[in-house]
Amino acid sequence: MNPSSNSNGTSPPQNLSALPMSAESPQWTHTLRNGSQVTIRPLGKGDAALERAFIESLSAQSRRFRFLGQIGCPSDEMIRGLTDIDYVRDVAFAAIADFGGTAREIGVARFSVSKDGQSCEAAVAVSDDYHGQGLGTLLMNHLIDIARERGIDEMISLDSAENFAMRDLAESLGFRREPDPDDGAQVIHRLKL
Repeated sequence: MNPSSNSNGTSPPQNLSALPMSAESPQWTHTLRNGSQVTIRPLGKGDAALERAFIESLSAQSRRFRFLGQIGCPSDEMIRGLTDIDYVRDVAFAAIADFGGTAREIGVARFSVSKDGQSCEAAVAVSDDYHGQGLGTLLMNHLIDIARERGIDEMISLDSAENFAMRDLAESLGFRREPDPDDGAQVIHRLKL
């Protein structure tokens, strides 16, 4: 899939790299492999309940892969940190699906820009019941597009060496995989932008 076009063939808005982004920035609608519709949009402070429910719905393994360690119920402080996004140094997109009139977050991707502005660290997580539907690819493609438009040189992702789904996703997006010299249980995925 061309990361610069929607699933319906239309081009996304081109003002997404304007600083600062906000929760009111444009959004995209995609059809997943299973036929369900998903809206990808910036995550904001008003999404705390959605983010909490999303994290709590992840399997223990998915939470461990996302946060590189075991977490139970996320604290209020953690949720604030994940949803209070400045859209200058940090960017986060949520994938939202409609379940009978109720919005549910089914995926999230984010990056944080390094102090020198040359690289960013990315993370992505998808609800267990939406694995294999192409959602991780869609989320990451939007992140990569924004990082490129902002002139960031490299995107990295620190991941569990056991996270084979992330290995496959990263490889399909052109990331290079290398061992983490500081932690043998982790790998580093790098993408030159």
